[in-house]
Amino acid sequence: MLPGSIQITGEALSAAEIKDICDSLKENSVRLLSVRGCQLSDRDFWRVCRGVAECHALAQLNLNLGVVSNTSRVKQLAEALNTNRSVHTLFLHGSPLTDAGLACLNPALSTHPSLVSLDLGDCMLGDEGLQLICGMLPPDGAKSGLKELTLSANPTVTSKGWARLAIAVAHSSQLRVLNLDYNPLGDQIAGMLAVAVASSRTLEVLDLEGTGLTNQSAQIFLDMVENYPTCLRMLILAENNISTELQQQISDLLSEGEEEEDKEGEARGNAGGREREKTTWVSQSNLSSHMVLVTSGLGDSLLAETEM
Repeated sequence: MLPGSIQITGEALSAAEIKDICDSLKENSVRLLSVRGCQLSDRDFWRVCRGVAECHALAQLNLNLGVVSNTSRVKQLAEALNTNRSVHTLFLHGSPLTDAGLACLNPALSTHPSLVSLDLGDCMLGDEGLQLICGMLPPDGAKSGLKELTLSANPTVTSKGWARLAIAVAHSSQLRVLNLDYNPLGDQIAGMLAVAVASSRTLEVLDLEGTGLTNQSAQIFLDMVENYPTCLRMLILAENNISTELQQQISDLLSEGEEEEDKEGEARGNAGGREREKTTWVSQSNLSSHMVLVTSGLGDSLLAETEM
């Protein structure tokens, strides 16, 4: 367990454990709080939310796997995030939010001054939810926005919702990582996403694992990385009907582009220029657990490991 962290998985939390969590939050000694898949009463959830609201040190909050299980809890979490100013990363994977729940959370999420990473995978979202999320991807640095977004396994989103997201991604001034794995996208939506990636000035990682793609999509992505400049560094296409050869060609081209950019950066550094800042994002699809590196902008960082 990391220093300054509380990580409990799949347990029925006792009154003593809830008290310890709340006391630690009150003392500002917790940077990572993870209670994924835990069972706690509505009253205890409210106590934890109150602690989150008051804590100035909390950077990562993991409520994955059904902890936010009803409308009352969604409202309590929204109230906590309205007050909290420190959370960088919020995991709600596997929460039955629906579009209505996200609409309740949206004012707190979209105006939060520190939030840069959001996991809404398997949250039963539809097109209305996607439209709200697009508002968290502002163009041209107009306001702060997300750097990492996970929307895995939200199968009721239609092509209209994904088209809106593709437009927002194309114009987002900050998004670096987009995880869309295990959504039934198909080749048509993948084509729209390829255009968004080609237009984006920031997107470095795109996860399309298990999204119903074929060689047709892979060929479009290959043409893109081969013929056009892109910020993309990693494209995950596993568990699709795509040939190994095409996947390898894309991977090799992306690797070549990264090596060339690194060499250019070193040359600028040797010439006395300032090297560009680089933030490492570790894709969850290549690991058995989810690892996110969140950089605060103040020189410190927090690496947290949390299983889905």
